[in-house]
Amino acid sequence: MEKHSTSPTSPFTKNQDSPGYYALQPDQLPPSPKDRPVSLSSHLRRMSIGSAGDTAVDPVDEDDENHLPPIKRPTPHGLHQAGLDASQQASPPRPDLPPAGGGQRSVNMDSVADPLHGQASSSGNLAGAPGNARARGIVRTYSMGQQKRRPQQMNDDTIIRARRLSHDAVQEAPRRFIVDVEETMRLVLEQEDTDGNFQISITDSGPKVLSLGTATSNGYKGVDIRGTYMLSNLLQELALAREHGRKRIVLDESRLTENPVDRLSRMISQTFWHNLTRRIDGDGLDAILSDPKNRSKSQNPKIYVPASETEMLAYYQRVAKERPSLNLTVEALPAKLTAEYTRDLNDSPGLLALAMKDDIDPVTGEKKGLKGIPFVVPGARFNELYNWDSYFISLGLVVDNMVELAKGTVDHFIFEIKHYGKILNGNRTYYLMRAQPPFLTDMALQVYSRLDPSNDAENKAWLKTAIRAAIKEYHTVWMNEPRFDPKTGLSRYRPEGLGVPPETEASHFTHVLRPYAEKHGCSVNEFTRKYNFGEIKEPELDTYFMHDRAVRESGHDTTYRFEKRCADLATIDLNALLYKYEVDIATAIREVFEDQLDLEDDFILHGPLPPSLASQQPREPSHSRSTPQTSSEWFARAAYRKQQVDKYCWNEGMGLYYDYDTRLEEQSVYETVTAFWAMWSGMASEDQAAKMMQKSLKKFEVVGGLIPGTEDSRGKISLDRPNRQWDYPFAWPPHQLLAWVGLERYGYLEEARRLAYRWLYMMTVAFVDFNGVVPEKFDAVKLSHMVDAEYGNQGIDFKCVPREGFGWMNASYQVGLTFLTTHQRRAVAACQHPDDFFGIRRRE
Repeated sequence: MEKHSTSPTSPFTKNQDSPGYYALQPDQLPPSPKDRPVSLSSHLRRMSIGSAGDTAVDPVDEDDENHLPPIKRPTPHGLHQAGLDASQQASPPRPDLPPAGGGQRSVNMDSVADPLHGQASSSGNLAGAPGNARARGIVRTYSMGQQKRRPQQMNDDTIIRARRLSHDAVQEAPRRFIVDVEETMRLVLEQEDTDGNFQISITDSGPKVLSLGTATSNGYKGVDIRGTYMLSNLLQELALAREHGRKRIVLDESRLTENPVDRLSRMISQTFWHNLTRRIDGDGLDAILSDPKNRSKSQNPKIYVPASETEMLAYYQRVAKERPSLNLTVEALPAKLTAEYTRDLNDSPGLLALAMKDDIDPVTGEKKGLKGIPFVVPGARFNELYNWDSYFISLGLVVDNMVELAKGTVDHFIFEIKHYGKILNGNRTYYLMRAQPPFLTDMALQVYSRLDPSNDAENKAWLKTAIRAAIKEYHTVWMNEPRFDPKTGLSRYRPEGLGVPPETEASHFTHVLRPYAEKHGCSVNEFTRKYNFGEIKEPELDTYFMHDRAVRESGHDTTYRFEKRCADLATIDLNALLYKYEVDIATAIREVFEDQLDLEDDFILHGPLPPSLASQQPREPSHSRSTPQTSSEWFARAAYRKQQVDKYCWNEGMGLYYDYDTRLEEQSVYETVTAFWAMWSGMASEDQAAKMMQKSLKKFEVVGGLIPGTEDSRGKISLDRPNRQWDYPFAWPPHQLLAWVGLERYGYLEEARRLAYRWLYMMTVAFVDFNGVVPEKFDAVKLSHMVDAEYGNQGIDFKCVPREGFGWMNASYQVGLTFLTTHQRRAVAACQHPDDFFGIRRRE
């Protein structure tokens, strides 16, 4: 495969990408950091998209590929002393593609008004940023259903629709319509919403045509509005008008024919992020206290606060007293959190407090109290802060220039590590023992690179706090047994916990528990209680739930890749993420903190030093406060992890990384797309990346993007062996995003764009044909969001107007647009099938 390099560096890997300066060896650097030619912080800010002073460059239009600029590849940086050669660390830069949100540094969520009735994106600029207008799409209806449609019927009668002819009048400018809101909405729903779900989609069998009166004729002359896309947009506009109390509106035709790519991107940046934003304080508790996953007898909302946060505890006690309608109970957590304590909370689950900041009076400058730091939730039934969802959401936020919102999420994760010992799966009590895939260092560096450079000292202090928290999590969670496997030197998902995971649906484990209940002569509910509290011992069941908790910690719940074995697997994805931690920490220490970082929290450094530093390894594990951190140590940790991953996970013959089973001492046979996370993290060598591209990419690429694993790895599906949502043929945003950046990092930009095109095509077609839907996941083989898996699909249940999409799916769209050329973006907007666009012969 031909490789391409472009410039400048990637907005999602530039904390490691580096031209010029980073090619220097440590002994070549000037002795004093202030004398060095450039610092990481200034380099990051200079290369950051959307930063002040940057010039937005229009994407390359591939209508003429001869206009592509000459390209040079930067020299890799920083890992020579750790034993990693240049071929292993080369990181190609990003193209000059503008962010979806324009050139603004930050967007104030409170200033966004009337999201869909502001300036129409068809007029050019979506975010109001000068010089970064988006190309206007062709004015047309984009419904794929009109290209292949069966005869429309109503009441069993075939509808014969008048067709436009070649001599129809050509409209020079978009028309405007006078619309009676209530009457038109009633007519649209009665005529077009034939399945009664308050959405207009291609599955509805209405005539797909409605006449609206033009404003120029004062409503006398009617014009047909045709097709699923225009009619669903009409329904959305009418619903929003009704919410604003409007009886009659003048509606521009451009609102109904709006370029679907522009419309969806605009709705994400101006509406969806706002509607997914939450705060945990007196003003925001109403939206977040309710928990649809709570199936205990205790239904009164509770919030649990770290005992050391005395001011926060007093704040919530005051809120509970002043707002009795909340029925809020405030509890203080013990200093030490155990599996037994977490189990005992299952009968009274609640929300876990997150970070807060001082509430300052803007007039007097005096402190009024505390207020919650905003964060973005995934959406649908997930109404709390989730870990790896938040990382991918943050990528979308920084593309849309909502840097402060992303920064707040990092603050919450720092708070969680300090008080709960880890970045939690989610901030509910039943997640206290469970982490999720670690992304903190990259997330912090992404935000740091976009902070206001005039506050340099403050920004460095903030980054130092984040890096210290990441080091604590690294040693106390991921390099601490049982998650750490001392024999291989690799890490696993293996959280503590007792009993049955309580957040699942009541019947989720019934088929597992029933045989044991029958064995002990009791009901399933009685057996569950006795088993949870140790009155009944079942070692086999203990092993089953150990693996089940590990699956949930991995984020990939559920998949046959992990079933009944997850806690034994040193997964390629987890170890790629920890390699990224090690490189990020090393780079930040060397370039920002003058090659030494003292730790403030007192904890044991569980992670042993790598063999190259064995002479420095103390007999007993060191304590954090007595062990300054240096870049050489962290680069050595990264080099050793790469060596062990190559030994245990890399399969040269297959050209792919596999999970390693630490119990069976063999590679797993399941082919997983997370192998490409080794390219995202920079852990793969140039040769390994080339083999993965040549031998393995085709195994995972389907019409709608990348699938989690191959069909052969999943195995046959039957009534006794149903679909799992993280298996073939389903597709998820995390796998797409990290693969795009990973491929681009190694110079495979053409392939990254092809994969991004496939994904955005699938999203755009669903948006056009199904009333603006943005779901949690897709069937990427059938190009459908109607997913048949154990947890269904989130984000598809709304009436008339999509309100929030789904967090990481929103982010994947905004990030994906930065990969596409102008020509590709236009083709996506026209819903051109990717195989047609790329000239690929379709499989029959």
